Amino acid sequence: MSDITLDQALGAVAAAVAKSAQKGVKMDIAVVDAGANLKAFARMDGAWLGSIDIAIKKAKTARFFDMETGAIGGLSQPGGPLYGIEISNGGLISFPGGVPLRDVDGTVIGAIGVSGSTVEDDHEVAMAGASAV
Repeated sequence: MSDITLDQALGAVAAAVAKSAQKGVKMDIAVVDAGANLKAFARMDGAWLGSIDIAIKKAKTARFFDMETGAIGGLSQPGGPLYGIEISNGGLISFPGGVPLRDVDGTVIGAIGVSGSTVEDDHEVAMAGASAV
């Protein structure tokens, strides 16, 4: 199994922190490896404590299903094919801010999860982190 390196994980966190600072928002940023284990984490000064768990769960959710958490949210609405999925796997997050991380061949090697602002900001910062991998 391919896995994200520590340097890649730290690079993703650094890029996400830089994007957060540029936007003027304080974020919690988590990167998990291919096995959905926490590899790197940063809590920006003043970021919400409640967003720590959300960032980690966004990253895990993106890795468990190899799709962006916002896409899972679209499928988990009442009447949708994944309705109720949020209560599985010890709790999932199904709104934007979690993104799978892929190597140059497209293999998923981990995921990033970001929380601390609007879901639009969370997603944009997560994408900045993903772009650094």
